[in-house]
Amino acid sequence: MIKKNVASAPRSIKTAGLLALIVPALLLGGCTSNTTAPSPSPTNGAWTSNYVAPADTEIAPLTGLTVPVGSSARPSLAAKIDNHIAARPQVGLAQTDLVFEELVEGGITRYVGVWQSNIPEQLGPVRSIRPMDPDIIAPFGGLVGFSGGQQRFVNAMNATGQISAIFDYDTSGLFSRGGTHAAPHNVMLAATEFLNRNASVAPPAQQYAYAATLDGASAMVDGSPISTINTRFSNSSARSWTWNADAGAYLRAQDGTPDLTPEGVQLGATNVVVLRVDVTVDQSIPKTELIASGDASISSGGKTIAATWSKDIQTSPIRLVDGNGVTVRLAPGNTWFQLVPNGTGAADLIP
Repeated sequence: MIKKNVASAPRSIKTAGLLALIVPALLLGGCTSNTTAPSPSPTNGAWTSNYVAPADTEIAPLTGLTVPVGSSARPSLAAKIDNHIAARPQVGLAQTDLVFEELVEGGITRYVGVWQSNIPEQLGPVRSIRPMDPDIIAPFGGLVGFSGGQQRFVNAMNATGQISAIFDYDTSGLFSRGGTHAAPHNVMLAATEFLNRNASVAPPAQQYAYAATLDGASAMVDGSPISTINTRFSNSSARSWTWNADAGAYLRAQDGTPDLTPEGVQLGATNVVVLRVDVTVDQSIPKTELIASGDASISSGGKTIAATWSKDIQTSPIRLVDGNGVTVRLAPGNTWFQLVPNGTGAADLIP
């Protein structure tokens, strides 16, 4: 008899037989397994985001500050403000976007204040205009308030196309006498009411170049450290500005005394611009010549840069350029202009 050698059977036969034994075992094991199939994840509704898109913004035309869109949709209001010692403290100066200080008769000064970002309920004391005021105010368009003045100056102001409120001729009830000052230093203008009656008047165009931040201002980038700015309009009118880092502003003094609001807060400015100007005299009335050019200094953030200023026509803004002819960028915020006379006036910068 011939015996078959099982061990020598082909490998494929062995494998097939082994699989035949394993597969049924696996199938049987699968039938008795306790393994639980995964459950689908519960759905509680669609995912929603908590992100809130920031409000659209725009640049305020007279401060360069970033503000919500639509918040600058109002006209500017300029007013001639008394700066006689009997008129201090004035009402509303802390809310100004711009202030221009100018020489008038007797060696004293008056202001042209310009409000647009924040209109106070009342402002004043309001006084009469002078020959340079149309040149200062015309570029802003909008509204202007003053107490009167020589007819030639009133006519020149009216010719600019501003909407004027004039105390000497007013029957609208916008003016009143009051407060703690005696006449003639107590004429007050109802500023908010004046604006509300003329709310459809267009906002002013942007007047000056502004950096996005204080650090980007031209004085900060290219200027020299200056802590105090002293200006003298005459022998009887000295002003000073001292940089205060805590306040983030130049704090103002007049004739050696802090310049305060009625609430006792010292007036301050983000930018101080000193323009050296020629002053002519006609019938005893000084006139700051602004359709001209001259030297300037611009101070922001405790530093000052030398510059030149120029103004071509009445309706154009004052242009400020540095020594390379590049437009000066102010820091975002309020600005005071000091129109210091050549010859009799002075401007000193102290590190």
